[in-house]
Amino acid sequence: MKENGNGFSSIVERETGLRRALSGAQMSMIAIGTAIGTGLFLGSGFAIGFAGPSVLISYAIGAFISLLLIGCLAEMVVAHPTSGSFGSYAEHYVGPWAGFAVRYAYWSAIVLAVGTEVTAVALYMHYWFPASPSWIWIVLFSGALIFVNATSVGMFGSVEYTFSAVKVSAIIAFVLLGSWMLYAAPDNAPIGFKNYHDFLPHGWSGTWIAVIVAIFSYLGIETVAVAAGEASDPQRAVTTAFRSTILRLVLFYLLTIGLMLAIVPWSAAGSGASPFVTTMEALHIPGAAGIMNFVILVAALSSMNSQLYTATRTMFSLGRAGQAPARFGVLNARGVPTAALAISCFGIALATVTSVLMPEGGFVMMMAISMFGALFTWMMIFVTHFFFRRHWAASGAAPLAFRMRGYPWLTILGALLMLVVMVTTAFTNEFRLTLLTGVPFLAALALLYFLRFRRR
Repeated sequence: MKENGNGFSSIVERETGLRRALSGAQMSMIAIGTAIGTGLFLGSGFAIGFAGPSVLISYAIGAFISLLLIGCLAEMVVAHPTSGSFGSYAEHYVGPWAGFAVRYAYWSAIVLAVGTEVTAVALYMHYWFPASPSWIWIVLFSGALIFVNATSVGMFGSVEYTFSAVKVSAIIAFVLLGSWMLYAAPDNAPIGFKNYHDFLPHGWSGTWIAVIVAIFSYLGIETVAVAAGEASDPQRAVTTAFRSTILRLVLFYLLTIGLMLAIVPWSAAGSGASPFVTTMEALHIPGAAGIMNFVILVAALSSMNSQLYTATRTMFSLGRAGQAPARFGVLNARGVPTAALAISCFGIALATVTSVLMPEGGFVMMMAISMFGALFTWMMIFVTHFFFRRHWAASGAAPLAFRMRGYPWLTILGALLMLVVMVTTAFTNEFRLTLLTGVPFLAALALLYFLRFRRR
């Protein structure tokens, strides 16, 4: 009987060479920090525009799906900590085609998400420099984060820990300040839960459409599964990180959005600007809006930093699997796959061009296009977990160190919910591009695989 009773050791051996330099504290902060970015600080404004105050239900549904996803991932990651992560799991437990499709779909989603984050960075800089062209900020900040990712995984971990600490501290301060203002506001003030009176302004359909944005906001929690391949003590770090992440996400997202809607009417919070800055302006605290804009700038840079890391490791896994040019699987002397990093900067280049050609609608367009790969990957994580558990039981391997409760029904429920969310995008104006671009892309991947890689 092979390692863990199912022969996964060949994939683990194939992806060796990366430095295990991420500490448990860094893993925990990466887990929470990667999911607190533009999706919360800017994307929540779009979600509020769709659903009004009922956006709280939308984010609660998104949190429930995320909880199921974290349970499935934690079980597989503790059993097989490797940088290929869910792409490698899909390859081994579902089939080589599944691993190929998941890796490329996820890589494309993350690469485009990097472009989304850096586009948001340019929008935030316009708060201080309204007349400046976006491409200047895109090039400046992108260069800095490419340098961080090219230096070493230790450098990445340290920078991401600092970024995440700033975000978490700012959200805690926001919750405390907002709670005090809500408590101390006089009865005749325009602040309070009376702003919830029009709870379903666009009906339940608007609430469900906002779930799409909620899923996009939570995108990033799976990064810790990829980072497990470079953790110093992956099993302990991953278990701790996953267990703490969902509680913090629910508290941060639901508390902050709930407070925003009580302080600012939903029609103002969902106007397209960052609802956090709008809320701080409504509180009339000198300098608070500028400080919050700095925090959400850091949040976007943090998400961009972690997404660039994740996209690089995904392409590295493809190179080592023989499903991409071999040079993408080559590491430099510091253990960094620099060629994979270079190709993963495509989203930055696309964001630069988009900022020039579409300065107003670039963010929403890139979010819609990147959505398919993310939704498809999350759905396939549930599908992979279903096959993983069946294979593990059939192999007679030792009991799993971490088990998700409710299998197989919660695993199936998660996959079905993701499928429904994906189909919903076809019925919205803002996200119609998700399936219009995603389905042909998936078909092209299938054709490429069966023509070129199937025999390998």
